[in-house]
Amino acid sequence: MSEQKTTRRLAAAGLLTAVIFIATAYIHIPTGLGYTHAGDGFIFLAAALLPKPYAIAAASIGASMADFASGMAIWAPATVILKALTVLPFTSKKGSVLVRRNFLALIPALIINIFGYSIYEALFMTPTSLSAALASAFMQTPFYAIQTLIGAAIFITLGKAADAKRFGAAFR
Repeated sequence: MSEQKTTRRLAAAGLLTAVIFIATAYIHIPTGLGYTHAGDGFIFLAAALLPKPYAIAAASIGASMADFASGMAIWAPATVILKALTVLPFTSKKGSVLVRRNFLALIPALIINIFGYSIYEALFMTPTSLSAALASAFMQTPFYAIQTLIGAAIFITLGKAADAKRFGAAFR
């Protein structure tokens, strides 16, 4: 791979890391259960624009930095792992962002968010019995689902814009 291509990918990953951080830490969207953030939409976009290692780094670093900045550092270990896993089903090898595989990748992203954060919460944040902890954590399922669905809407909107301008090719 050329040095110019590597530099371009590193710059894009750095830019998307910053965008993911800002969208996660500061762009809050009200829901019926409180609020969620816009970061997941940009994680999905990074996963569709960048090669896997760069997308994983942008997602894990940007989102976990937001956990620290928001005073929620306890979530950072889960975020690093779960956001890396979220990137894996997406592809950046096609000519556009909104390809069938990337639409389908939203399903595992939803499952990873719901079960990953629920299990993390049950194991590390609820000091009761495991069954009570799991029941408590899974009560958060609607919140995690809403967060992922809002992220999917942001991803689809931005993906349409990126595809219309043929923006995605610049990142590959």
